[in-house]
Amino acid sequence: MRKTILITLGVVIMAAVGFMIAITRGGELVTPEGVGTVVLDAGTFEAFPLPDYAAKHVTDDYKSYFIEVEPGIKVHILEVGSGYPVFLMHGNPTSGFLYRKVAAELPTDRLRLIMPTAVGLGFSSKVPASEHTLDNHIRWINAALAQLQLTELVFMGQDWGGPIGLGTLARSPELLKGAVILNTGANAPTEARSLSTAHDIAKTPVVGELMLERLVSIFDRLPATQGDPDSMPKDVTALYGRPVLESGNAKAPLAMMRMVPNDPDEPSSVQMREIERYIEGLNIPVELVWGMSDPILAKGLELMKQNFPNAPVTETQAGHFLQEEVPEEIAAALLRVIEQVQSLN
Repeated sequence: MRKTILITLGVVIMAAVGFMIAITRGGELVTPEGVGTVVLDAGTFEAFPLPDYAAKHVTDDYKSYFIEVEPGIKVHILEVGSGYPVFLMHGNPTSGFLYRKVAAELPTDRLRLIMPTAVGLGFSSKVPASEHTLDNHIRWINAALAQLQLTELVFMGQDWGGPIGLGTLARSPELLKGAVILNTGANAPTEARSLSTAHDIAKTPVVGELMLERLVSIFDRLPATQGDPDSMPKDVTALYGRPVLESGNAKAPLAMMRMVPNDPDEPSSVQMREIERYIEGLNIPVELVWGMSDPILAKGLELMKQNFPNAPVTETQAGHFLQEEVPEEIAAALLRVIEQVQSLN
């Protein structure tokens, strides 16, 4: 009897260990393939025809293409319009599609709206979890912008798109002429902190995988971050979720949550301090548009005001992904910044 119990216990332990190894496995490189080409002034790029579930969310005049920034690592770009370039960077776990409603409120006959998708998300390449570092994401997006051969731009960023975009521009400082900053952060922690309970769960080994990959899909939780949960219907959560979940490597959302620094010694804090130094030296038109119903970053507005003390602020009742809720207010702020930028030229 005792021997049977010990054998059973051993089998259970081995099964548990195997399960933990399986769910914590980091994933492999997944490189998407396009069809045809897209010709831009900067060169010829690999076209990516959007699947029907994604194509229905944008107009036919959108360009969809890849920029290969390193062997096997491709950044998916959505682009619409022509004229003054605007670089719009999304956060976790969405994609460049997050700006489609903002784009619909803008004059695309005089603005070129460039919407990259971070590696690991949307239709961009998927990489092992260990490759999700802020330094890597900055390098990849910087390489994409370099291939587009831009000479100036206005920037807009939200969530991880703020640090990734600002970090990118800190390495190409000649480009940035103006900015609209949405719910994001741009400062390294000066002491140990907790951004949210969800991030604390994400940072806990095994528990993070169980709670945010196996038991609950992070994409199903997006409506709960909104001022109006109906702003994230199922076809929109599928727009963000399906390319990740169907890729064979769905590690990016959890890995990017784990990138958030909780103390000054975590790896991302190094790049966040670089970004702080960069924005301290900026002298450009900036506006802030904030979703005050954001359960994660509403409280970050006061610190962002300190970063940009002269920036006008538009407070809204939107949640975390305010592009889905208040695109008109965001577009209006962008147009004001662009008008200021062009008046200074």
